Amino acid sequence: MKLEIVAVGAQGAAVAAEEGAERIELCSALELGGLTPSQGLMEAAQEAAAGRLEIHPLIRCRPGDFLYSGADLDTMGREIRFLLTQGAHGVVIGVLTAAGQIDIQGTRKLADTALETNPNAQLTFHRAIDQTPDPTAAVGQLVELGFTRVLSSGGAAAVSEGIATLERMVQRAAGRLEVMAGGGLALDDIPALHAAGLSAVHLSAKKTVSTWINGASSVNAPGPHDPTAYMVTDRDLVRAARAATR
Repeated sequence: MKLEIVAVGAQGAAVAAEEGAERIELCSALELGGLTPSQGLMEAAQEAAAGRLEIHPLIRCRPGDFLYSGADLDTMGREIRFLLTQGAHGVVIGVLTAAGQIDIQGTRKLADTALETNPNAQLTFHRAIDQTPDPTAAVGQLVELGFTRVLSSGGAAAVSEGIATLERMVQRAAGRLEVMAGGGLALDDIPALHAAGLSAVHLSAKKTVSTWINGASSVNAPGPHDPTAYMVTDRDLVRAARAATR
């Protein structure tokens, strides 16, 4: 199975590349669910990965829901153009309507911007699909829109609870796009995902580091409100995921 790792910095890109991942989803502010990476982060990740994997930046201009204004879509279109021009292999996008359906017009606008910038760009629809009433039906819409893959937990809080839906999504896709499992994914889920016909998994593979405990400098036990805490990629977890997917 293919392995995609979330990277929020050059460190994550290097770890993912060194441990054999095929792709990274590059983003910033993972604690907010992920936001569009800067051009500087894209450049640093490219140097760290040294061509050993694909880099797919998340395009999300703000935290919160996936209902975007015209100004939001314009901003994300600019982000798509800049990051693809820098050498991204594809982009990770998704737009919903107030009713929770895929916003065909908004999603097509972002997809068209990507393909006009680079006709070979891969398109991934992110976990906004898990907020739709029927992720399986949504797969058909993504095929029509020309998407390469979709990231999903099967509409559940965690992949382990959505495997049956993921299997139906694979059947609906019928090889026309890749269904990639992600969202609360545990390594123990991988055999069942493989048996269900999935060919790719996505992990945040993160750990939190800190230098603050009771006002003293330390690297131990960060707390939930620690002002010095931040996320990095956990090499041991990426290595274990690579072994599990093989």
